[in-house]
Amino acid sequence: MKRKILRAITILLFFGIVAMGILAAPIATSGYSMYKNAISETSLQEAIDKVRNNDSYIKLEDVPENFAAAVVQSEDKRFYKHGAIDMISIGRAVYHNVKELSFAEGGSTITQQLAKNLYFSFDKKLERKVAEVFVASDMEQLLTKDEILELYLNVAYFGEGCYGLKEAANHYYDSTPMDLSSQQVAALVFTLKSPNYYNPNAYAAE
Repeated sequence: MKRKILRAITILLFFGIVAMGILAAPIATSGYSMYKNAISETSLQEAIDKVRNNDSYIKLEDVPENFAAAVVQSEDKRFYKHGAIDMISIGRAVYHNVKELSFAEGGSTITQQLAKNLYFSFDKKLERKVAEVFVASDMEQLLTKDEILELYLNVAYFGEGCYGLKEAANHYYDSTPMDLSSQQVAALVFTLKSPNYYNPNAYAAE
């Protein structure tokens, strides 16, 4: 009897995996096409050079160490340990989303967020997530972790039209990144969670 039950469960799991594969195939194909179209229009190196040539670009060595460390801790704790994606974070996000019956937690790495900022819109389409992973994989091959973090800190959105730490420090505090206080650092890191609602001006107005 136990063997029959085990066999039935195994068969159900097998067909469940097959069904998921069939459903996922069109999304994967569409996402790959989105990725190919994006990099054919603008190569990854061209996209990177465009960011680096911006007047507000700031090198990682000119970013306060406590700010860079706090961003990694807040956005992607295992950033220096994984590749383009983090299966542990993805698994945790899936668990919490199923538990809460929402899609509030995404599990994206800093590399994926950089890919999204460079190429894609912020809508939560599965095809975009697939394309994002392909670009992130390319970046992990081309750049060091510090280079990826540096680029991310220059394109991350901080609300009120501010992209990158240098613009945010000047806009909210009339300051350079290196002159930010510990409280200001914490406020800007918190802003990344939801730039329109958690930026220093919006948060102070509550």
